[in-house]
Amino acid sequence: MNRKEFFKAMGAVAGAAAFGSRAKAACPAPCDCGTGGGAAGTLPGRVLGSGRAAMSVSTLGFGCMGLTYNRSQHPDKKQMSRLLARAVDCGVTLFDTAIVYGPLENELFVGEALAPYKGRINITTKFGHEIVDGKATGRQTSRPDVVRRYCEESLRRLRLDSIPLFYQHRFDRDTPIEDVAGCIADLIREGKVQRWGLCEVSADIIRRAHAVCPLTAIQSEYHLMHRLVEKNGVLDVCRELGIGFVPYSPINRGFLGGGINEYTQFDPANDNRQTLPRFQPEALRLNTRIVNVLQRFGRTRGMTSAQVALAWLLSKAPFVVPIPGTTKQAHLYENLHTLDFTLSAGDIAELERAVETIPVIGDRYDAEQQKRVLG
Repeated sequence: MNRKEFFKAMGAVAGAAAFGSRAKAACPAPCDCGTGGGAAGTLPGRVLGSGRAAMSVSTLGFGCMGLTYNRSQHPDKKQMSRLLARAVDCGVTLFDTAIVYGPLENELFVGEALAPYKGRINITTKFGHEIVDGKATGRQTSRPDVVRRYCEESLRRLRLDSIPLFYQHRFDRDTPIEDVAGCIADLIREGKVQRWGLCEVSADIIRRAHAVCPLTAIQSEYHLMHRLVEKNGVLDVCRELGIGFVPYSPINRGFLGGGINEYTQFDPANDNRQTLPRFQPEALRLNTRIVNVLQRFGRTRGMTSAQVALAWLLSKAPFVVPIPGTTKQAHLYENLHTLDFTLSAGDIAELERAVETIPVIGDRYDAEQQKRVLG
């Protein structure tokens, strides 16, 4: 099934089995996404982290970056506010932003749009990219004094008294991770931050940081076209230490949804995909073979390729919580309907075998951006 076919059937309630033994996903009366009955306004949940660092969230979160930043043209803020409200109505409780998105503008928008839902949801944000006079410098800094300042500024923009989860967005090679962890521990004691996490770091950095201040989650790119965290020890150390894992770009920046091809034009003023080797026309043309695999797999199961990609991620571990983003209500519903499906061990093996026969063309980042990630 492709997205067009899915949208024609939007009103129908899927009858497939749910993940594990959970109750069927449910939304309140104002939400017409059709995810079924049960308690109003709830989605199945997962737990990121453990012990005092634990955080209960909806099984799927919402990545907010593309609402205003780096994803070409987008609807106006009024429409985007309605979209976030609809996500809350449908039971999404995890919303992710960052200081560098804009910069600053995404936090301001998310803070305003989600202010009415304070106490019902969790907004996570990220520090680590240097921002001077409202502009990103391209450098990373996590000096404790800077982290403190960024925390205070994020609290104001997000209209929060305490940040539920504060990630280091990119590793700062000039500041020992132990110093960063110590700063966050102080902010937690002061009540300004509740939990913390890291993005795109190695297993060793995770261990060192966790030893100083327990981590709630690691956020890194993870999807069927980029599975490095399965090989570099990151998922293993999360499992061992009881740390959650939040895959960003779980549909590979929209590509695995089937709506992007070699003819797609990205806004040069507001879309970083045009700079990525994997999103150049020839790479897109060749990598479409992977999308075709997901479409064929989903066709006999009533799933779109995006749902296949998300269901695969959810099957990898119970501590994995993807954060797909969208500017379209129909895609929000499509993503949430993923929870109406389960993949068996045989399904997963079949899908992975088919995908692994096709080489991924193009690096995920250019050389300069790749320097900022540890993996």
